[in-house]
Amino acid sequence: MKKSGLLLLTMVLFCGVNPMMAQQKTFSVYGIGFYNLENLFDTCHDTGKNDYEFLPEGTNKWTSLKYTHKLRNMARVLSEMGTDKLPKIGCAAIGVAEVENAKCLEDLCDQEPLKTRNFQFVHIEGPDQRGVDCALLYNPTLFTVRDTKLVPYIYKLPQDSLRATRGFLVVSGTMADEHVTIIVNHLPSRGATSFYREEGGLQLKVVKDSLIAEDPNVKLLIMGDMNDDPQDNSMAKCLGAKRKIKDVSEGDLYNPWWDVLASGTGTLMYNGAWNLFDQIILSPSLLDRDKKDYSSLKLFSHQIFRRDYLFQKEGKYKGYPLRTHGSGEWLDGYSDHLPTIVYLIKAQK
Repeated sequence: MKKSGLLLLTMVLFCGVNPMMAQQKTFSVYGIGFYNLENLFDTCHDTGKNDYEFLPEGTNKWTSLKYTHKLRNMARVLSEMGTDKLPKIGCAAIGVAEVENAKCLEDLCDQEPLKTRNFQFVHIEGPDQRGVDCALLYNPTLFTVRDTKLVPYIYKLPQDSLRATRGFLVVSGTMADEHVTIIVNHLPSRGATSFYREEGGLQLKVVKDSLIAEDPNVKLLIMGDMNDDPQDNSMAKCLGAKRKIKDVSEGDLYNPWWDVLASGTGTLMYNGAWNLFDQIILSPSLLDRDKKDYSSLKLFSHQIFRRDYLFQKEGKYKGYPLRTHGSGEWLDGYSDHLPTIVYLIKAQK
């Protein structure tokens, strides 16, 4: 694994409270992010998919000009994610949602900011009726993919037997010489009742439990547009993602975004209030619990990625994320969601 591109942090760690016992160490830092790209569609019809609004003759008049602008805008954000702490390399891996197909991902990775870093992607075509999927972008010098699979979301009620939606994209690989697995998902929208997202939380827990049973030491991250906030039942109860590290027991997860939302900010706005649907949730193996033992990958910090250009500057929706379309008008924006990032650190040997 190449280390030359990583930010090396030199930190003073104190043993107890005695500064005379300070120990200086150097760390490698890895950024892992998530971003809902808000309808990254190409301009061609995919057979069997309801993508008609994103065709040149569709309601959005989705032309090649709009598509190329969308690619450019998305690549700008993705390439800048993580650069607050890793200015030269950005994120090692980024989960994305609302991508139509592999062609969109090829075109995205061919944009200069991502092409320069040789970004690759993992994508498995899913059954979603609109045609949108999840995917994982990654820098192969920092993350090596071992195995991938798409676990389907299962509708449990008889009346939903003909429905289909995004599944859970599971990507296992190696980062910092450790086994790291990332699950990227996009739970059912709020057009459905909370039951369907709670089912998603329960199904995510089953996937998580099976992965940890295979390797109890796996460094596991569950990320996605949950269409729920951290305190909602799907996340807090069904998935078991706790607010405080001290409350994370065996079988639980840690959700660092709970307090972020409580502080008054989030990743998308509705009726003037913030929600925080875009979460990255971590297994206990990624938590230090104040032991100051960074011999393996541990959570260092987390952030909502914010840039001035990502926000509307005027009008009714001033202060909202600047999206691609608004009120039937092409805004040439980015997404109705903001990205999220976690930073992992590991002590250099």
